[in-house]
Amino acid sequence: MNYVLDRKEPFPAHLNKISGAIVDAAFAVHTTLGPGLLESIYQDCLIIELIERGLKVESQVLLPINYKGRLLKRKLRIDLVVEKSIILEIKNIEKILPVHEAQLITYLKLSGHRLGLIINFNSALIKDGIKRIIL
Repeated sequence: MNYVLDRKEPFPAHLNKISGAIVDAAFAVHTTLGPGLLESIYQDCLIIELIERGLKVESQVLLPINYKGRLLKRKLRIDLVVEKSIILEIKNIEKILPVHEAQLITYLKLSGHRLGLIINFNSALIKDGIKRIIL
């Protein structure tokens, strides 16, 4: 399911191509391993798949938080950022809940990125475990 939040600037078309490659990579990992493993295992395998597709991937990206003009000592940790533009939240949970979607929306707002995917590998079909959020 896609969530699109109202924004005036047009959505960059190249992000659709990248997100398609991400979904394809997640499908490859899920087909090979199936559900039930640790999130960290899926993340490592997804990184391999994305790199094999020629995509630049950053793992465990620290996102500084500025609160009322003050930079906090603690930072958010984003699972993956692909091509410096798409945030991936990797999950291995029973189902994606609104709190997970809210988390990704917050990450997108704080980082300035427009597109994020929640990928839940604990799904019988990976297509049912992917939520796409566009700001």
